[in-house]
Amino acid sequence: MWAAGLKLVRDVLGGAGVLRIGVDVGGTNTDAVLMDGRQLVAFDKSPTTANVSDGIAAAIRGVLRGDATRPGRVAPQDVVAVMIGTTHFTNAFVERRNLLPVGVVRIALPAARGVPPLMDWPADFIDAIGRNVHCVRGGYQFDGRINSSLDELAVRDAARDMKAKGLRAAAVCGLFSPLNAEMEERAGAIFAEEAPEIAVTLSNRIGRIGLLQRENAAIMNASLSAMAANVVAAFSEALSTLAIDAPFFVSQNDGTLMNADLVARYPVLTFASGPTNSMRGAAYLSGLSDALVADIGGTTTDIGMLSGGFPRESAVSSDIGGVRTNFRMPDILSIGLGGGSVVRFDQDTLRVGPKSVGYRLPQLARVFGGDTLTASDIAVAAGYAVMGDGARVADLEPMLVEAGVSEIHRLLAEGVDRMKTSAEPVRLVLVGGGSVLINRDIPGVSEIIIPEAASVANAIGASIAQAGGEVDRVFSYEQLGREGAIAAATAEAERVAVEAGAAPGSLRVVDVEELPLAYVPGGAVRLRVKVTGDLKLSAASEPLLVGVRV
Repeated sequence: MWAAGLKLVRDVLGGAGVLRIGVDVGGTNTDAVLMDGRQLVAFDKSPTTANVSDGIAAAIRGVLRGDATRPGRVAPQDVVAVMIGTTHFTNAFVERRNLLPVGVVRIALPAARGVPPLMDWPADFIDAIGRNVHCVRGGYQFDGRINSSLDELAVRDAARDMKAKGLRAAAVCGLFSPLNAEMEERAGAIFAEEAPEIAVTLSNRIGRIGLLQRENAAIMNASLSAMAANVVAAFSEALSTLAIDAPFFVSQNDGTLMNADLVARYPVLTFASGPTNSMRGAAYLSGLSDALVADIGGTTTDIGMLSGGFPRESAVSSDIGGVRTNFRMPDILSIGLGGGSVVRFDQDTLRVGPKSVGYRLPQLARVFGGDTLTASDIAVAAGYAVMGDGARVADLEPMLVEAGVSEIHRLLAEGVDRMKTSAEPVRLVLVGGGSVLINRDIPGVSEIIIPEAASVANAIGASIAQAGGEVDRVFSYEQLGREGAIAAATAEAERVAVEAGAAPGSLRVVDVEELPLAYVPGGAVRLRVKVTGDLKLSAASEPLLVGVRV
């Protein structure tokens, strides 16, 4: 039933001699990998530090030292790019910290008057970002035709009011702006004239058609703008400390990349990029494009389904910290199971997690000299995991150990069952440092695959990320025909992907979604096409800028 193998034969970003580094910052560990064309050269794990940049620098130092396949130290100047996956922005938003007050401009009157902006936001978020709202005339209809003309004077008044209040961030959201962004772009230009010091987020660059959820996503993004600039500067400083002069990119939650400038402008597009990196890395290591993946870290286990080598996308609006959004998110189930999960008795019942020692596992777990019993201690005591000093858990009662092992496997089995879409057995790829917790069969799984280097699949996923383009708008099948509409959308998505830095010869369509619009004339269909391609990257040339969906 068990299978393992390192299948690093897919040339994702060029041939040999193109050195790149992938980094993933997790709640417990910061992982780094050094990739040379088709080969994984070296990998390193370092504890995530309170100052995250220190952990990144330590992990990269580890891989630059190389290993047996590349004796001696790798020169920093030989690295052509660094790809980083981070949870900075997700955690900051969910924890309500480092958020800026935000001014909101909704371009939708006389429509959308009944439900004002921020109406469904939790009170503690309102305390952090304020309720600085301006609703003005403007917006489009479902097919991009004008619903009402933009009230430019009202936009100017809003910009001046926000400037007078000392606001540093604003979100602009227009009715059906993903179909026609002209009014949002004009509003952004007015802000640049009246209040250039205000960082403006235009909703059409982030969310999809639905007004309220797209508006929420834009407000989220604006609230993180100052933090994003600081994080980008910290990443740059970490690489500078290591004498790495190569550009760095940050992975988005759809498996593609953003350059430093775009990260500073669109931090919300990194939300859930960690699980996405792990799933992409799992596909790469296992050679499977369709399978269930469980990424078992130190704090949580993220379970998702691979479809065509990419995570299955969530079909419902995402709730982030109590706020509903409609920008792309992978369909991921997170459960409180990880190597650092605390094992305790609750009313004579043994429980594993969801509380975790997180990145303090090397200090607090019993096998490392601490006094907290964790899932890792249970696996070591059971004899199928090797870490720390096994003698420190030798006194555990066999019945307790068996109960702990059973509970660990029960939690994973329950999560797998919730993510399956049919009763048929599926293949399960286990990745993450916590994959050592599993050594038994899982109900409903036909084969369990733990690839070599599974513990750093997340960093590998970051290193192989691609450039992409996506189109999401309404087409008339009566005018263009189904094939013509799909061809037009595909051509537009390919253009965006090439502008984003994809090599033209590597483009492929990874997703086509059709949604007929009931009661709308003209055979109107909402059509979404996603295209990806290998990043233009070579030792002799600079990478092109990598963009977001337009």
